[in-house]
Amino acid sequence: MPIDPAVALAAPDRTTDLAWDHKDVILYHLGIGAGAQRPATDPDELRFTYEKDLQVIPSFVTVAGGGLAKAGAFNLPGLDINLAQVLHGGQRIELHRPVPVVGKATLTSSLAAIYDKGKAAVLVMRSEAADADGPLYTCDTEIFVRGEGGFGGERGASTRVTLPDRAADHQREVPVRHDQALLYRLSGDWNPLHADPDFAKLAGFDRPILHGLCSYGVTLKAVVDTVLGGDATRVRSYSTRFAGIFFPGETLRVRIWEEREASGNRLLVSATSADRDDAPVLADTVVTYQP
Repeated sequence: MPIDPAVALAAPDRTTDLAWDHKDVILYHLGIGAGAQRPATDPDELRFTYEKDLQVIPSFVTVAGGGLAKAGAFNLPGLDINLAQVLHGGQRIELHRPVPVVGKATLTSSLAAIYDKGKAAVLVMRSEAADADGPLYTCDTEIFVRGEGGFGGERGASTRVTLPDRAADHQREVPVRHDQALLYRLSGDWNPLHADPDFAKLAGFDRPILHGLCSYGVTLKAVVDTVLGGDATRVRSYSTRFAGIFFPGETLRVRIWEEREASGNRLLVSATSADRDDAPVLADTVVTYQP
């Protein structure tokens, strides 16, 4: 069978070295729209686009030093996968401390789980980065492989998030540039689906779509700007499910609910296309933060 869970889960961890600097951080921030929503020299934007007092929006870790592309999710024994059947299903990052502007780290990657969803298999790739000061961040990447379920494995816990039955506490409309995907791909995701109209048509789209991880970054920046006072170092974790496509040139509507429970310090978020009747883009999205 294309997926042999026992063999894949027993595969040894993989390690690779990562390195990044302020140029990589600024390029990523421009790729998720920093500097485009206000005057480019607004101090609230310069904190993400100018090396003086530069902050790092935590979703940067998905591309830092080559990011998740270096995790090698599809190069493990026991996995013989048709990449045409693969979808990026979800993403979670946990920050153990703020991400430095200039950094070197070792990334250790493993296959944490394989779930049987019936018509699809879900692979959970875990990547943990550590530098000279200790653990830095952990990424869990969920990969759906269509047609590879039904092997009798565990289904896995539900990660669905129920939004409050009330209006959002905050709403932000984020216009996304027509060339946003062309800029974002310079951070390392060169999939032609996001640039080549002919390739996009072969994939069933009338034009190139935005990277899911770009929408992921645009949404987190909106949360940081709207609720966290522009202080990206307050983010502790960020998880989402990729629920639909988004086209460059559309407006992303980000709704945020502050959770009013004892646990606190948790934001529930939805991201939709304002141009297509709130078609879902990100769902089951949660940000935890330092008060």
